[in-house]
Amino acid sequence: MSSSALLGERLARAGIRDVVTVTPVDGGLAALAGVADRGDAPSVFVKTLVGTGGGGDDVFVTEAEGLAALRDLGGMVTPEVIAANHEVLVLSLLQPRPPDEAFWERFAHRLAHLHTSTGWHRFGWHRDNWLGRRRQVNTWADDGFAFFAEHRLLRWLSEPRVEAALTSADRIALERLCARLPELLPQRPACLTHGDLWAQNVLATQDGRAALIDPAVSYLWAEVDLAHLWTTTPPPESRRFFEVYAELTGLDDGWPARMPIVQLRQHLAVVAQFDDDWGAAETIRATLTPFRVRG
Repeated sequence: MSSSALLGERLARAGIRDVVTVTPVDGGLAALAGVADRGDAPSVFVKTLVGTGGGGDDVFVTEAEGLAALRDLGGMVTPEVIAANHEVLVLSLLQPRPPDEAFWERFAHRLAHLHTSTGWHRFGWHRDNWLGRRRQVNTWADDGFAFFAEHRLLRWLSEPRVEAALTSADRIALERLCARLPELLPQRPACLTHGDLWAQNVLATQDGRAALIDPAVSYLWAEVDLAHLWTTTPPPESRRFFEVYAELTGLDDGWPARMPIVQLRQHLAVVAQFDDDWGAAETIRATLTPFRVRG
């Protein structure tokens, strides 16, 4: 069955039966996606999972919940959820980002508001959700360093691709880094985080406001979101974003030096899920170099 036919069939099972055409779209790494043109209704974005590469029945339900949390708790713009079930997620259609600095400066204000207005006394979330096709464990914890070590870094070591990519020396170095997190990172409160905030997950509404997709929400450090944007080659027009965000949140000047450590979580997730890791394993090894046992 073609991608278009599969998406159309799953839309129909979700109760959307006025689809005229479905055009597959590129860009996502974990799901099959497309734009569905409908008879007299607005076009929609649809995605589904295919194959046996992971993911559970609650992938799209928890993603829809994350979009609602970002909107309702943090004031972010997210697409309208039209349908979410065990096999499909259907959203209102967004637009590509405008290539201008003003867009990113406005987004800095919105993200700063999210992070400064949603403080929480514990780390985690009320249920597990998903990062790509791997379950994100969100068991509540009082200690952010312990939570980050156990559920965002060390949890990846049992994944087959990570086991193949990292040596025993790499694993020991990661464990040493985790033990030293309270020395390496400042004490920070938990806040609501998007959890997968690379530039591809920042789109726009018709009137040019920033809108977020593909969350993996939890209450964690704000720098988890900042690190993901900082280290995944944001576009040139975003250069003022980081300066504005720092001004609004009182971020100290040393934050860029911490980004490789915070971003280890995402690099490990990439190695765990994809045969082509886009250099993530090498980046992990470089970040772990200061923590290796010297013989």
